Amino acid sequence: MALLINSLCINCDVCEPACPNQAITQGEEIYIIHPERCTECVGHFDEPQCVVVCPVECIDKDPAHAETEQQLLLKLLRLQEESA
Repeated sequence: MALLINSLCINCDVCEPACPNQAITQGEEIYIIHPERCTECVGHFDEPQCVVVCPVECIDKDPAHAETEQQLLLKLLRLQEESA
């Protein structure tokens, strides 16, 4: 399942550099997570790094993008192939 930044975001800029897949960008009002790039850090870390560094706990699971750990690993492999 991809993650989603909710309206509690304070634009503190700590989540974007923490993402190993460059899935987080600045939106019009708050940061956004692109589900096609979000692997919840599967294959990189034991837990999503954006969640770890967020000071206001504004990052939730995105129910519109439910994925298994295996699907997240396959997404990571695809992203790695694209960047090679």
